[in-house]
Amino acid sequence: MKKYKWIIILANLVMLLIVFNQSISKKEDLLANGKLILLELAPVDPRSLIQGDYMRLRYEIARGIRNKNSIAKRGYCVVTLDSNGVAERVRLQADKSPVNKGEYLIKYTASKRWFTWDVNIGAESFFFQEGEAKKYEKAKYGAIKADKNGNSVLVGLYDEDLKQIE
Repeated sequence: MKKYKWIIILANLVMLLIVFNQSISKKEDLLANGKLILLELAPVDPRSLIQGDYMRLRYEIARGIRNKNSIAKRGYCVVTLDSNGVAERVRLQADKSPVNKGEYLIKYTASKRWFTWDVNIGAESFFFQEGEAKKYEKAKYGAIKADKNGNSVLVGLYDEDLKQIE
């Protein structure tokens, strides 16, 4: 039995490493090949005493969803992009299709709070080095890279001139 115990532990470790590396590979592919989408930010408090300096992000495309009893708890926010690459919400839908030409998908999860819905696209926090909060206060857009399946990853914050804040 002792011999099998170590084989099982080693097999589990190898499986964990494989899954972890696949996850990293998917994110790297998304960063390299995803579509850059700028999401206008809504104001939120930028500090956390426990976690250090970070900005909690809320997006304009997720605001104003009230009393939508038919909204799915998980689904896709369909957006179009203006000439600057800034997203405008077209609709929320439960499935990947339909998607018309010029529309992009962003996965969301939703929860009802009082009379409104909180729509979370999975990129609600942006951490930065301590003491650099002033630099990020002028952020107007959160930039994500999204693939055709609606997966997205936050890649940075942009100012009102559409320049990445570094």
